Amino acid sequence: MIETVLAGAVLGLGIFLLVRALFPPRPGLIARLAALDQARDGTSGPRAPLIAPEEDVSEFRRMLGVRLARFYAARGWEARSVKADLALLGKSFEGFLATKLLLGVSGLLAFPILVGWLALMGWGVSLQVPFWSALAVCVIFFLLPDVQIRRDAAVRRRDFRHAVGAFLDLVAMNLAGGRGVPEALMMAVAVGSPATTHAALNGALHGGASAASASVNGAGPMAGSNWAMERIREALANARIVGITPWQALGQLGDEINVDELRDLSAALGLVADDGAKVRASLSARAATLRRRELAEVEGKAGERSQSMLVAQLLLCAGFVIFLTFPAAMKMLGA
Repeated sequence: MIETVLAGAVLGLGIFLLVRALFPPRPGLIARLAALDQARDGTSGPRAPLIAPEEDVSEFRRMLGVRLARFYAARGWEARSVKADLALLGKSFEGFLATKLLLGVSGLLAFPILVGWLALMGWGVSLQVPFWSALAVCVIFFLLPDVQIRRDAAVRRRDFRHAVGAFLDLVAMNLAGGRGVPEALMMAVAVGSPATTHAALNGALHGGASAASASVNGAGPMAGSNWAMERIREALANARIVGITPWQALGQLGDEINVDELRDLSAALGLVADDGAKVRASLSARAATLRRRELAEVEGKAGERSQSMLVAQLLLCAGFVIFLTFPAAMKMLGA
């Protein structure tokens, strides 16, 4: 039966490739609507990302990923959450798709390995066991990149929100000094240099804007580079090349990495630039709200870990009680 299944799979794959070569797929409805919107807005292609991927992939993976990305785009599969996580981690969507496919295909190598091991051991087991085991390994390998990307992006997004809270305080202080919005943003990222960003974050977390100002001016320990502030600085620098305003660049960066705080900051700074609104107090209040929410999350995680430790202690106590009472119980039962 296994030979029949494999032959049918190979035949079906060949027919599928032949049909794809003779009749190329037509673009889906979503792709056509996106092209119509681009033609109406006068843009020739999709919006270029502000942050370039930092991942270095081979030529084969890049070409394979480009083909898979076109396959996704032709069917309207946007995968926005995955793209946001990849942009936050500095990885390309094409490389991610190529990795998923190559890992899934490599999972099929478990079939000949299991068959050879069973033949070497001399066990008369049907080929269906290694076949379905190889398919299970293939599915697991195919889903592993999604799990890893989601886990790493959650950690980085939390760190990015931590940096945004200090950035809000820095922008509010620069606006209070009489600077305009572009100057306030550039001064905020200039002050948030690799040597002073961590000190500003610690000062803002423990003492608010005044402590953050003291940390920036030199008080407090120095630390290493902060990747989140570097991302904001790069986005503001690329805004001039793309031809958008700095606050629009912050909003676009928030859309790319799925950080709502940057989108809110972009909308608030747009009100300042267009209508002259006074939002310094609002920015300070948002920074304080971010810090309070961050502290609440830390306290919640600490409570969860305390409960897990309590459960572990209860299990140890129950095992010790069973260990002590087991001989007596067996003697009473006459065993």
